[in-house]
Amino acid sequence: MDNPKIIGQTKTVGFQVGVRRMFPISKEEAWNLVTSQDGLNVWLGESMFIILEPGQNYITKLGSGEIRVVKPLQQLRLTWQKVGWDKASTVQVRIIPGASNKTTISFHQEKLSNQNVREEMKQYWQKVLMELKERIPK
Repeated sequence: MDNPKIIGQTKTVGFQVGVRRMFPISKEEAWNLVTSQDGLNVWLGESMFIILEPGQNYITKLGSGEIRVVKPLQQLRLTWQKVGWDKASTVQVRIIPGASNKTTISFHQEKLSNQNVREEMKQYWQKVLMELKERIPK
């Protein structure tokens, strides 16, 4: 008998989680929101400077990793090992344009070690999206 599937568990990359939110801004504004120093501080943790180019390593107050993919106005992919974790996870940020100046910002994280870390990161990314929303000019 198969074990029941646990939410967020994958066959090959441990646990994963994804959160997304639509914002009333253009894809350019969404990209700038996520990739500005202020935006990076919100979701990766405070740092002096992060160079968004493939192969660049970075260190923040929350962890460290390597930038893997940068597709301007579309996607970021990077490894991220939070302080205290045994191994790095993979984070993917997508900018998904919608109709009439609406854009979805999506965070997806995989290679999480267990269900508890998945739940912790789900809450973390939801909080990040709320904080990004606060930074949109009214």
